[in-house]
Formats: sequence, structure tokens, C-alpha cells
Amino acid sequence: MTKSELIELLAKRQAQLAYKDVEEAVKKILEHMGQTLASGERIEIRGFGSFSLHYRPPRVGRNPKSGEPVSLPAKYVPHFKPGKQLRERVDQSLHSGAQISSSHGSLAES
Repeated sequence: MTKSELIELLAKRQAQLAYKDVEEAVKKILEHMGQTLASGERIEIRGFGSFSLHYRPPRVGRNPKSGEPVSLPAKYVPHFKPGKQLRERVDQSLHSGAQISSSHGSLAES
């Protein structure tokens, strides 16, 4: 699901809200989450999961074209850890007959 698909779905389900209001709310939430992670803070949404930063130490990689060694600097990368309720919900829905569509990673009923 893309951001625009999420906005569209929420706007349809929340008919009392204008599309522009839903769009702005989703964009503001995602923007704030990005700023929070960029400042080094952790985000926890109970029942859904948590977002944090993982440190990746410097390493030597390879240039895929030439095979030459390339020094890669240390960096922090965003990491998502699903909460127990989300893990159970996904597992339960997959065991109840839904299968993952290979094209977009979305669920398709079988």
C-alpha cells in the first residue's frame, strides 16, 4: 500500500472528513515520525510496533561494476519491530486462507 492509497482508503472510510484533511493528517503524522527518528528518538505505537535506529558500523563494500573495494562509512538506519498484536494478527490472517500477492506484497483472498 502506498501513501496515496492509504489516504484514499481513509478518506473513503471517514466520509465526514474532507479528502484534503485526511491527506494533510497522514502527511503530518509521517513527517513528525521522520523528524522524531532523525533526532534519535524511538517511536512506540502500542499494539502496532516500534520504530528505532540501528547503528551500522563502517565496512568495506565492493563496487558492483569494477569489484574494487569501497569504504562505506558508519550510519544509522531506521528499524521497525512489529508489536505482539500485529504479529499475531498477520499470522492469523495468513493462516485463515489469505495469501500474499507477489506483485506488491499485499494480501489477496484465495
